[in-house]
Amino acid sequence: MSTVVKIDDEAKSKLEELQAEIQLKTGKKVTQQELLSELIDTVIDSRSEFVDSFCDRNSKLTEAEIERFNKGRFNSGVETCEEDIDDILYR
Repeated sequence: MSTVVKIDDEAKSKLEELQAEIQLKTGKKVTQQELLSELIDTVIDSRSEFVDSFCDRNSKLTEAEIERFNKGRFNSGVETCEEDIDDILYR
């Protein structure tokens, strides 16, 4: 079963370049379908890195924003352990 996947001209060109390089180096012709399947299998092995690559890099806080956030924090002088937090949250 095959499904049509639309890609832009730049991506198509890169796919064709990769396809040609594989043929030059291995002497083996691979279809674009085989190439895409192999790319997907490779990405699955490093899934978290790939997913992270889609994170909005602009969403990271600036140093000024981090400083402003931390400015509102204070030390109450009371030491809190995990059990105390659990007890407060889950009573």
